[in-house]
Amino acid sequence: MSPREYDESDARIRPARSTRPRSKDRPSHSAAISALVTTVDRGRQTCITDEGLVITAMRARELGPKSVVVGDVVSIVGDISGDEGSLARIVAVNNRRNSLSRTVDDAAQVERTIVANIDQLVIVVAATNPEPRRGLIDRFLVSAFTEGIAPKLVVTKTELGAVPDFIAQYSKLDVEIVHTAIKSQSRERDLEALHAMLQGKISVLVGHSGVGKSTLINALVPEADRLTGDVNASTGRGRHTSSSAIALPLVDSDGWIIDTPGIRAFGLSHINNNRIVDAFTDLSQVAANCRPNCSHSESSCLLDAWAAPGGVLDVERSARLASLRSLLAVKDQAAQGDED
Repeated sequence: MSPREYDESDARIRPARSTRPRSKDRPSHSAAISALVTTVDRGRQTCITDEGLVITAMRARELGPKSVVVGDVVSIVGDISGDEGSLARIVAVNNRRNSLSRTVDDAAQVERTIVANIDQLVIVVAATNPEPRRGLIDRFLVSAFTEGIAPKLVVTKTELGAVPDFIAQYSKLDVEIVHTAIKSQSRERDLEALHAMLQGKISVLVGHSGVGKSTLINALVPEADRLTGDVNASTGRGRHTSSSAIALPLVDSDGWIIDTPGIRAFGLSHINNNRIVDAFTDLSQVAANCRPNCSHSESSCLLDAWAAPGGVLDVERSARLASLRSLLAVKDQAAQGDED
């Protein structure tokens, strides 16, 4: 039997999965409207337009892994009526002019952005209960200076104890300092100073749990009704009362204030060591003359002579140098920010 001969009729052509050609074109979203993200909660973002319309939106799949945070200016399409139960889509996030980011600690590799597009970083500390810690304040300042954000320092609970002396040293770095009491006859005057500081700015409040951030928010924005909590007498730590960041419009002002959850650790592993040194403007000029690759922790470092001019130790300079060195050291030691 002779072998069968094959011809083109024996070939089978697999039909196309779709007769419709795939397009690489993407929607232009030319009708998208712009809005400010004021809260992010479980996959839903609350946004407000320039006209004051409040819209609930979800992040579109086309954004990929890009996150959306409070303070972002976004483009929205879909149901933008703002009616109850309506849901729009965020299709684009505008370029951020700055952001406040942290790692959970100095050993972590994942950078978490907390807020974006802010004018002022308001660091809130308590005069006592809990005690202010220089290490965490310096970490916040490093983030502020490296991102071009103006830092401010608010000291609460001044009626309960004396403000530590080292707090006043930050004024030499052009950090405005405001003292305020939680309960006292001077409260109204203190709030006027805060209003003047926040006027016309987008400001974010950061600090340990229990320092009084939510109390300040409730005084500045009465309708906010933020939960407040006490400090644990055993640990000296406050309990978290804010679970997520939220932006609130200031009363009788075109400014915004952003409340954030209490922070116990503020890792800086995402910031280069040179940027940390540059953030200490009073030390960076001296450090620039150190030998190449100086770790700034060696006996030959010029910063030691700066801290002890003429061989006499300057207490304030020595404390500033200790803060810098602790930040550089924890990059390799995974130390917690509130233990510095």
